[in-house]
Amino acid sequence: MESRYIYCIITAGRNEKFDLSIAGMEGAIVYPVSFDGVTAMVSSCGLKEYPVSRQNLLTHEKVIEEVMRKYTVVPVRFGTIAVSEEKVKKILEKEGGKFKDLLEFLEGKKELGLKAIFSAKGETSPHSPRGEAEGSGGKEVFIYEEILQEYPDIKALKEKIQKLPPVKTHYQRMEIGKMVESALEKKKDFYKEDILKSLSSLAEKFKINKVYGERMILNVAFLVEEANEKEFDRQVNALDEKYGDKIKFKYVGWVPPFNFVDLAIEAGRY
Repeated sequence: MESRYIYCIITAGRNEKFDLSIAGMEGAIVYPVSFDGVTAMVSSCGLKEYPVSRQNLLTHEKVIEEVMRKYTVVPVRFGTIAVSEEKVKKILEKEGGKFKDLLEFLEGKKELGLKAIFSAKGETSPHSPRGEAEGSGGKEVFIYEEILQEYPDIKALKEKIQKLPPVKTHYQRMEIGKMVESALEKKKDFYKEDILKSLSSLAEKFKINKVYGERMILNVAFLVEEANEKEFDRQVNALDEKYGDKIKFKYVGWVPPFNFVDLAIEAGRY
């Protein structure tokens, strides 16, 4: 008996025809399993468990993205496997009410992702904020010049030790590093608050995620009504113009709403 890998849940009418042709795990074709107006998109699978690898995660997400082109989806957590198609139907029968509530909540909404990153010297801001900027350390950033202007004590100490041998300024350089780090965090908090103030009112919900590297200011996901998407785009563009070469934005959408729905199905219970 072949198991079934479950990717996502959608709504579907009794006589709905599916014309999707999507390859899922191990290249198996994804197909619908329905019960009482709720449908799980699944594929046959021979494994009891899939390792959390980049390729497997990408396959899981790609299937959901393809289904999203036509349907509102509730993404199911990676690695959810039922032992048979009948078990999938049993899950839909038992949990159908919850699934319908989640689908109703997500109907007409999109998850949009935004990262704000201090620009490094030599970088230019993309023409569209839906660019490809990533945060990473190791480069001098424009914001350091602003910090030196706003914190004369840091600037004075830096100028004082510039002409001295490095071996004699170890302690002072450590102090400067701590002072700059503290100032940088204050700058990040300021810009983070301004960005969220500009965009949060246009979103149903938002979720702040972990930032990476010293340059990244904000990594946030927004759940936005489709009716508000154009205004949301306009506001992101306005932020991009406002901050010019100082801050770069990576704006991504639309993606599966993993940040707002974490559907874990314990398939073995059914």
